Amino acid sequence: MRWDLRAADDGAVASLTAVGIPPVLARLLAIRGMVTAEAADEFLHPALDRLHSPFLMTGMRAAVSRLLAAIARQEKILIYGDYDVDGTTAIVILKAAIELCGGAAEFHVPHRIREGYGMREDVIERAAAEGVRLIISVDTGIRAMSAAEAAARLGVDLIVTDHHLPEEGEAPRALAVLNPNQSGCEYPCKALCGAGVAFKLAQALLTSPDAILTRAVQIDALLKSFLKMVAIATVADAVPLTGENRVIAALGLDGLRSPVNAGLKALIEVATVDVSRRLTSADIAFRLGPRLNAAGRMDVARDVVELFSTRDAARARELAEKLNQLNGERQQEEARIIEEIEKLLAEPGAREPYCLVVDGDGWHRGVIGIAATRVVERYGRPALVIARDDTGEAHGSGRSISRFHLLEALESCRTLFTRFGGHAHAVGFSLPSERIGELRSALDKHARARLTPADFEPRVAIDAELPIHAVTPEFYELLRQMEPFGIGNPQPTFAARGARLVLPPRVLKEKHLKLRLQQPTAGDRKTHRSFDAVGWRMAELFHESPLLTGDTLDIAFRVEKNVSQEFGGGLQLELVDAQRAVAPAAPQILQIAASAGE
Repeated sequence: MRWDLRAADDGAVASLTAVGIPPVLARLLAIRGMVTAEAADEFLHPALDRLHSPFLMTGMRAAVSRLLAAIARQEKILIYGDYDVDGTTAIVILKAAIELCGGAAEFHVPHRIREGYGMREDVIERAAAEGVRLIISVDTGIRAMSAAEAAARLGVDLIVTDHHLPEEGEAPRALAVLNPNQSGCEYPCKALCGAGVAFKLAQALLTSPDAILTRAVQIDALLKSFLKMVAIATVADAVPLTGENRVIAALGLDGLRSPVNAGLKALIEVATVDVSRRLTSADIAFRLGPRLNAAGRMDVARDVVELFSTRDAARARELAEKLNQLNGERQQEEARIIEEIEKLLAEPGAREPYCLVVDGDGWHRGVIGIAATRVVERYGRPALVIARDDTGEAHGSGRSISRFHLLEALESCRTLFTRFGGHAHAVGFSLPSERIGELRSALDKHARARLTPADFEPRVAIDAELPIHAVTPEFYELLRQMEPFGIGNPQPTFAARGARLVLPPRVLKEKHLKLRLQQPTAGDRKTHRSFDAVGWRMAELFHESPLLTGDTLDIAFRVEKNVSQEFGGGLQLELVDAQRAVAPAAPQILQIAASAGE
């Protein structure tokens, strides 16, 4: 693995330090683009008043006006969503906002297998026949040209709220299109998730001077309650946690510690999330999000909407337990598919393409996206995983690396697909099974024109070199000011050279590596402290050349607080990479130890 030291502007670091920001924090902020005191203050202190006005979004005033009219006339409203956590939480948010203003809305969540992704004409035709006169899409619709035409033909007004990339120069025929990525929209945050865009419509509706709420509420408190749900979607959908998304995630995570909604309480309990401590994005990414996504992946995503809509605690617990069980089934199916993919990629020449395309019969379509992520993580190449069925149609999901725009790659061979969509790093599509070979060749050709073998080399971005004795509770709390971490604001990664193994290594649960390390410096007793270092799924890293007590390592690591007594508890180093030291310990690039607590 290649280590790349991230650059920081020395002038910006000095400026931030001059206003009282500790040097290490100043460097980390400057690396992430916070080069002024004002930018640093906004970053470090997310607040509700730092949300943008929803009326900056193109189409918002028309959308709110039509929605208020529908509520006033008690029209039938349908919210058309998506089956993932982003789409289902978006339904919950918008449905609750409409009800608070005295309206009512039904919703439709497509079945992943029977309907697939996107808006369908038959659903719109059925809604029109039942008297629906306003449809609002959430987390979908930006490429639903034929569905929008059907709505117009049937006299149904359509409001599209979406965050996926539109087709160049095209927008669906709708009363209003809310998407910060559409041409001409000057909304400042382009990276909202689908639930984020739905929240902006809800925010505009609730704060409109023409809105009449059904009960007395404090708007700020109401918006903060909505942000709990938006934060789950924002983290789970892996959008950048910068700008407005950072405000959403930070305030939402804080609010999740005090759940009021019966479904949210039940979900937190079955996911064993400890709300007595400060929550992180990892609690959503690895505990709450997967259970919500499991409904759409393995069964019926309507359960998520019911979970957050019911006021019956017993029913909420029943639904949360069901989602928990479905998540377990998802994990088993994922393991099965990954095992089959590994066999396919072990065949001669299977890993040579610059964009990997693997396909198989009987693979569950709800899990192939996760499988694609695992392939990218292991092989460092863009990957498409395709499930074939006995109808002759194949359905796929793709994930990419940072240097390859996957949606553009699919657009380069768009005639192969019956439908496709997504963004730079994640796509979904369907095509005739007989065309998979053509797709494999086309994508390999497209990727070879844009990538080199160096792009596949695993890399880790190092924020600074740090002596491990600088890892103290005070230093850890300093780092926590930068939470929540995620895309756009990665958890700081440090490097330490010449760390010595003071105890024999241990293997935990047959796959994790646990080391006890020390980085002594002559004449300095405090540097003789030793630390636990855990490498998740790194047990085979030194399989061919086992580590011995006294060996020295260069390590890339993050600082974590381990609350699990099974793994020792307390502060620990979470290994990102470990390599045998090939030279004496180099001088530290940053002597952070002395300045960490200043």
